[in-house]
Amino acid sequence: MQPYTQNWTQVTEFVLVGFAGVQEARLLFFALFLTMYLFTLAENLAIILVVGLDHRLRRPMYFFLTHLSCLEILYTSVTVPKMLAGFIGVEGGKYISYAGCLSQLFIFTFLGATECFLLAAMAYDRYVAICMPLRYGSLVSWGTCICLAAACWLAGFLTPILPIYLMSQLAFCGPNVVDHFFCDASPLLALSCSDVTLKETVDFLVSLAVLLASSTVIAVSYGNIVWTLLHIRSAAERWKAFSTCAAHLTVVGLFYGTLFFMYVRTKVASSINFNKVVSVFYSIVTPMLNPLIYSLRNKEVKGALGRAFSLKSWKRQ
Repeated sequence: MQPYTQNWTQVTEFVLVGFAGVQEARLLFFALFLTMYLFTLAENLAIILVVGLDHRLRRPMYFFLTHLSCLEILYTSVTVPKMLAGFIGVEGGKYISYAGCLSQLFIFTFLGATECFLLAAMAYDRYVAICMPLRYGSLVSWGTCICLAAACWLAGFLTPILPIYLMSQLAFCGPNVVDHFFCDASPLLALSCSDVTLKETVDFLVSLAVLLASSTVIAVSYGNIVWTLLHIRSAAERWKAFSTCAAHLTVVGLFYGTLFFMYVRTKVASSINFNKVVSVFYSIVTPMLNPLIYSLRNKEVKGALGRAFSLKSWKRQ
């Protein structure tokens, strides 16, 4: 941070460096990230389509899964296309306006926070289904599901309002080179010539509140699920249930672990390259894994996919 003076001009656009250290292999990285992005889109679109078409999947669990799929599509689309354009040198691919940068940061934070709350709602749904099956219909009614989903989206939308407002009050006098593949808070703060102490503190507190609130619900829900599963007499059913929970918790742990590392801190990171690698995990890898873990390993979803894309189904239409 440099001392701000009235003689300096406010930056009007930023340059996204992306992965500058891999220029010789940029086409390989372009192909890799494009494949992952297209795979993420295909997986999530398939889930949305199948749940919408198959009446047998009109249940709360799949209702939440369609919301998660919508989130994953939007979440990756906020950053990946711009990153891909930078890899292949599309005109203007590395440039983003000041307003565009703040908008990207707002939307990315909004969607990320919404996903945290939605994962917590999904964990609660599984907790009630497994631990209190006789009360599931009353505790997780369609009205409850709609309210929970709306609350997740609303809370996610409210999360970045104060942090982005404070970011908009900072002065950026140059240089304007963001050492990242999208407009994240940490590399932007490193460029500001204003005092960023308040902004860093608010970011820390907001991130901590979102992550702790949602991860606590997830931890308590899955803790109770595991306790219930321990009392299942059938070893085969117990192992099957444990494998499903372990897969869920692996993805959730990866997502939350990287988010805690990136955002629950008050200092601008010093290892930028390592931060980029961590960012790839929660912004690209986890959205690709979520559909596989939560949906496509599920026998009901696989059966619905088979019915939806079978020749007989098309002939009936």
